[in-house]
Amino acid sequence: MNTNSFRCTGFDSPRGMPRRQLLQQFGMGFGGIALADVLSQSASAVEPTARSFEPKAKRVIYLFQSGGPSQMDLFDNKPVLKQMEGQELPEEVRKGQRLTAMSGLQASLPLAGTPFKFEQHGESGAWLSEKLPHTAAIADDLCFVKSMHTPAINHGPAVTFMQTGSQFPGRPSMGAWLDYGLGTENSNLPSFVVMVTKGKGGQPLVSRLWGSGFLPSRHQGVRFRAGSEPVLYVNNPAGLDRDSKARMLEALRRLHESRPQQDAVLETEIAQHELAFRMQASIPDVNDVSSEPDHIFDLYGKEARTPGTFAANCLLARRLCERGVRFVQLYHPGWDQHGGLPGGISNQCRETDQASAALVSDLKQRGLLEDTLVIWGGEFGRTNYCQGGFSKNFGRDHHPRCFTMWMAGGGIRPGTSYGATDDWCYNIAENPVSVHDLHATLLHLLGIDHKELTYRYQGRRFRLTDVHGELVNDILA
Repeated sequence: MNTNSFRCTGFDSPRGMPRRQLLQQFGMGFGGIALADVLSQSASAVEPTARSFEPKAKRVIYLFQSGGPSQMDLFDNKPVLKQMEGQELPEEVRKGQRLTAMSGLQASLPLAGTPFKFEQHGESGAWLSEKLPHTAAIADDLCFVKSMHTPAINHGPAVTFMQTGSQFPGRPSMGAWLDYGLGTENSNLPSFVVMVTKGKGGQPLVSRLWGSGFLPSRHQGVRFRAGSEPVLYVNNPAGLDRDSKARMLEALRRLHESRPQQDAVLETEIAQHELAFRMQASIPDVNDVSSEPDHIFDLYGKEARTPGTFAANCLLARRLCERGVRFVQLYHPGWDQHGGLPGGISNQCRETDQASAALVSDLKQRGLLEDTLVIWGGEFGRTNYCQGGFSKNFGRDHHPRCFTMWMAGGGIRPGTSYGATDDWCYNIAENPVSVHDLHATLLHLLGIDHKELTYRYQGRRFRLTDVHGELVNDILA
């Protein structure tokens, strides 16, 4: 195994030869190749070589709900909380576990049941809140993991941990690890795309969450934005036409190849310039949803016609996956309901429920769900007690000890619920699943042994799951 194990040997060229050397030997200029590639739209996909075994999934769409959705108000039905509403959280339930500074100094921790009605749905009998009618309609396509837990109790470390496998900044994100390990299936688009719902307040979402960390920078996520320039700095500046840009890049390539020893950092920059050149044609195509029929917009909801909304981003995620993008991450902020939870969570569900369910249904009807893994969830859950005094407009604090996520497609067993919390939705009662376990299972579905996808940095081999992680076999189809 080489120093940076599981790096795709075919990433630079089909036979492992560095791309620059290949082009140089054949005497071909970059400008001509790039233009031909853009016009033909038939560039061959790179054959992944980092897999340990046959994958169940080829791609991932991660619908990240930033802020921490409340599990007992959406997925985890707990009648005891309603029966004991307003009473003190029993010490035998809390067991002295730490609280955040926001509620840790409260004189009382009054329990709060959900104000929403729960019902069972589908043949699986999944319990779901009345606020998720569209998700309820596809309950038999989903696997609910109700026993997620995390060591992080505040947003920054918790989101970073969920995205990178470490609470500390500087590690590569999930999408970067996958691009490093598996390469791309489409040379005209990034293999890792990020979208953030436009105009939403909430906890800040910074670019390091989809960064490449200590991996080469070409593996970082590319953010798509709503508006006339979906990807920054791709379009040519005023006065520079496409042919001139091609000649400029060809000159840069020749200058690079004339050096006695080629520079890896410069090589990465040139590769990024090449991708940007090809994206000038591919991005307008993928962003042009005018060809989508009316029934698709009806499926995703009226907001799907408004660029930058969660619904529009879900539709765009499907279009990206159709074109070979391996990892698409959607961030939807606003789930941090420390107060005003009944109204706040109702609004969040209105913005996300229909589009999330539509994405699963749309992928399924196109035959894409069976090899596309869809993930929905946040960085932690919410407390079963009120933050502050009890009222009808109560809020909930952060709760890392148990929360719910759901997954669909890509080798996941549908129509199942895995794990369980206690009657108070405070501790896990059975089958705990850590963030490292989630990452190990995700990599397994993509055909990768999480212990083998490593990168040597500062004298040790790093991996997404660090030194942890167990495969959750019971949720696999």
